[in-house]
Formats: sequence, structure tokens, C-alpha cells
Amino acid sequence: MKRFALTSLSLALLGTAGAAHAQSSVTLYGVIDEAVAYVNHASGNNHLVGLSAGNLSGDRWGLKGSEDLGGGLKAIFQLENGFNVNTGALGQGGREFGRQAFVGLTSDKLGTVTLGRQYDPLVDMVQGITGDNYWASIVGTPGDVDNYDNSSRVNNAVKYVSPNYAGLQFEGMYGFSNTAGTTGQGQTWSGAVAYNNGPLGLAAGYYYTSNPSAGRSATNWNSPSSDSIIDSAINAGYASAHSIAIARAAGQYAIGPVTLGASYSNVKYRPDGFSAFTSTETYNIGSAFANYQLTPAFLIGLGYTYEKASGDTGAHYNQVGIGADYTLSKRTDFYALGAYQKASGSQATFTTNGGVTTRVNQQAQASIGSFGYNGTSTQELVLVGIRHKF
Repeated sequence: MKRFALTSLSLALLGTAGAAHAQSSVTLYGVIDEAVAYVNHASGNNHLVGLSAGNLSGDRWGLKGSEDLGGGLKAIFQLENGFNVNTGALGQGGREFGRQAFVGLTSDKLGTVTLGRQYDPLVDMVQGITGDNYWASIVGTPGDVDNYDNSSRVNNAVKYVSPNYAGLQFEGMYGFSNTAGTTGQGQTWSGAVAYNNGPLGLAAGYYYTSNPSAGRSATNWNSPSSDSIIDSAINAGYASAHSIAIARAAGQYAIGPVTLGASYSNVKYRPDGFSAFTSTETYNIGSAFANYQLTPAFLIGLGYTYEKASGDTGAHYNQVGIGADYTLSKRTDFYALGAYQKASGSQATFTTNGGVTTRVNQQAQASIGSFGYNGTSTQELVLVGIRHKF
């Protein structure tokens, strides 16, 4: 990271005695993650060989800073842009700072309050102790229907993060609809709690977002306060819904060079009068991983994910992933990832014509993590890449 100190002019320089003003700082940072990819059944029976960006870490650059206000209180901000290193295109729907954009206050004793576009508490508190934190989508949820892979952010959000009480911390968020006359509609709210002490990490949380707008079609479902988690689900042929509720819990434990972990998600996509679903579509997802630190620079890992969909459709997904990461320096590492997924049962696709959305059930298609490839009932993926942080 490159740090630029922006120090206020002291009273002494103005010829007046006294202490210098509080110091501010701004940090420029970023990640570039690029790999050569092979995907078997990337689209039907067609295979793919090409470049894949943002595999372990989404490509980004950002600015974050703070101003010491005294008494343990600081003003803080963060602006983070996402992009595709292969094309130079903006990520997150073309937003300039689509990954994060917020401002707030933080206190050593009282906690932190931030306002803007932000990650929800499940991402902040729970995701960090799951297999996704180490190996991303190869041990993530098929289609990322539970935002396991951090695909979604929340707009118009106020978030509170408590101080750390001997390893215990909690967080709450509310995302406004920002639409006149609809204070309780199009809202997002979420909360989570985590305990991290030595080798043990535990966390659990809940997320809810709704959008009752009749003007939004199933394939463009996107509440005012929340990025649409469902976008990735629809692209994978999963679901259409009026609201999404996610409950998630995770834990990990380190035993010397070995780290073991597991997580569970229960996701409900609830229908409305503008959805092609007639009942709540439910996803139950279990995941487990094991990492081994061969040397201080060389990490290997193995993960397994099972997903069951039930409701108007029913499907099962089994996914196995393996990864290796070798650190060359504090800023650069090489990695190799592989995953296999098997899908069975039926899932849904949606078409909208003249404002009418129609659901068509089809054979379940394998779709590893949030990579967005839809093939046949099986899919294999291999990535060999480099990641650089600055």
C-alpha cells in the first residue's frame, strides 16, 4: 500500500503558539488477480480456454482515509472501484465505486458508524471464517444464491460495528428504500455476531431484503437498497423472487498448520404477484474445508459444498474444490485452483415477454460458484493465476 500523509498546517507556522492540528491520512490500495482458465461444459457441451479475472480476489483499486478528531474519535471514508483487468471495464454494473463507498465515524470505545454503499454483516462477520475466504468460488455456493462469494453490496445503508470485547463483536445494518412513501418497502436489514479468540472462530447472522415494486420484472429484480443477489441466481437458472432471507452460521478451528472449517446457509426466495414462482424456493447449503500450511509460504486446501433446492423446482448440487497458493512476497502470490460440480434434478429459467414472466423448468445445470458459466449436469474448472496487491 502507498500512503500519503496530508497534515494540516500547524498554528506554529502561522506564528501562533500551540499544538499541531490532528493528522489525516489517505491510503491508495488495490488488487489485480488474473489467471488462465479451462472450463469443461462452460456453455452446454462447449469448452472454454481463456483468461479469467478476479478469481481469489476481485480486481479493485481504492482510497481510504481517516482524520483524528481527538479523544479516540476518527472520521473515516472508503471509496473502492471494481474492474476487469482483461477488458478494463467497470464492475458492479458499471459503477465508478461499485465495491464500496462510505463515510463515517469510529471510536475505540463506542464502535463504528458508516453511511453509504457497503458490505452487509454476513460478509463482514461470517464470510471471513469460511472456505470462500481462502479459495473463493471453488468451495463457494453453486450460483452464489446466498451471496457466499460477496457478490452483493447494500446501497443507502447505515451500519454499526461494535468494539471488540475480548474476541466478541456484533454488527447491524439498515438499508433505506430512498423512495418517497415507501419507508418500509424496498428495504434491507441485517445483523451478525462473531467470536474470534486464538485458534477458534465462530459467527452467525441474518440478512433480509425486499422489493414490492410491480414495475420490476423477474429478470431485473433489484431492490433500491440492495444489489441483486438474485441476478447471479437468475443467470444460473435458479429463481425469481420478491424477497430474499438468508441465515448463515460458520466456524473454523486451527490445529497447528491445519485449519478446519464448516458453514451452513438457509436461503428463502419468497414470491409475489409479479414472480413466476408460486411458492417459496428454499436453498439449504452446507460447506466444509480443510487447509494445510505446508511452509510459511505454501498453503494447500480442499473443500466440499452441497446445495439442495426445494419449492416449485428441486435440484441437488455436489461440488468439490482443491487449491494451492504460493506466496512470493507480501504483495505477490501464485495459485492453482480446480473444481468439479455435479447437478441433478430440475431448476427454473425465466423469460419475460410483454411484461409477463414465464417460468420453464429444465434439467439442473452445473454452475461452479459465481463464475457464471452454465453447462450440462457436470462442470469442471481449472485456474492457474497470479495475484498482486499494492
